[in-house]
Formats: sequence, C-alpha cells, structure tokens
Amino acid sequence: MMPYQEDGREWWTKCEGDRNLEQNQINQNNEHYVALRAEAAREGDLMAQCYRQGHEAYQKGQRALAKQLSEKGSGHKRKMERLNVEAGAWIFRENNLVRLYDIVRKPGELDLHGLYVKEAVMYAEDAIEKAQRRGDLEMRLLVGKGLHSDGHVAKIKPALEELVKRRSLPADVDPGNAGLLIVRLR
Repeated sequence: MMPYQEDGREWWTKCEGDRNLEQNQINQNNEHYVALRAEAAREGDLMAQCYRQGHEAYQKGQRALAKQLSEKGSGHKRKMERLNVEAGAWIFRENNLVRLYDIVRKPGELDLHGLYVKEAVMYAEDAIEKAQRRGDLEMRLLVGKGLHSDGHVAKIKPALEELVKRRSLPADVDPGNAGLLIVRLR
C-alpha cells in the first residue's frame, strides 16, 4: 500500500501495518533467532545452577569449590549475554530492514518487537540520539502491546516511556495503535 498525507504528515494504511506485524511474527519464530534465545536461556539456567551450588559449597566451608563454581557460572553468564546480544542484533536488523515490494520502513521509525527490555532501551536511546542530531521532529517506536510477553503485559513500552521521561521528551501512544509510541524530539 502507498502512504497518504494528512495534516502535513505521512501515514500508512492499516494494510501496511498488518504486513509489518506479519513479518515481525515470522522473524520472532525464525529458527535461528529461536535457537539463539533458547541457547541463551540454557546458559542462564547453567549459570544459576553453578551460582546456587557455589553458594551451597561456600556455606559448607568449601571455599575452593565455591570459587570454581562461581567462575564456571560467570563463564555461562558471558555465553548467555553473548547469545542474547547476537539474537537481539539479529531480530533488530530483520525488523528494521527496508525491503522493496515488501515492508516499507519509514525514516524515524524503529521496530523493537522481539527484543528484551534492556536491548530495546539501548537501540531506542541510540536511535533517538541520532534522530536528534539529524534534526528530526519525531521518532516512532513500535514497542508492541505485550501480547507475546509473560502475562500479556507490555514490558518495552513502560521502559521506553521512562526513558523519554528521563530525557524530558514528550511522548504519546498512537491513538490507532497502542503498541506505537510517538516521541517528539523538540
């Protein structure tokens, strides 16, 4: 679908948004992405197990074993973080590609679906800073409605609302899309 002009701003038809949402779902179910997140979760479980066993060893006075388990847990933590960074970078890149004859991503629009809160905040901060340096008037952050989060509770949107509040930037939820945060940069 083509964009249309209203009030001097460019808007996209609902059909275009539906294609974006469909591509987000495809990306979030991509085998590579799912495998990275699953491996990161396994590393997180191993990390927690090592730290728990290390704590138990320390309580029993087995200081050398406790240190060894703590170091092993730290290794699992590093692997988990590396895998999550790789997964976050992959989903961010895929969701924000500009594709001809497919999804059209507008300048100043950032899709944060599929990211963990910490990752979404990092990408949003970077994008907001770049948009401000370019002199953009607003930034459109596709944060989702929390439909795929635990308990169907949005996690990214509240974190980004806090981010823009700390930066003293006014922001509103798009009246036609509760998963879209519009941030005014000036």
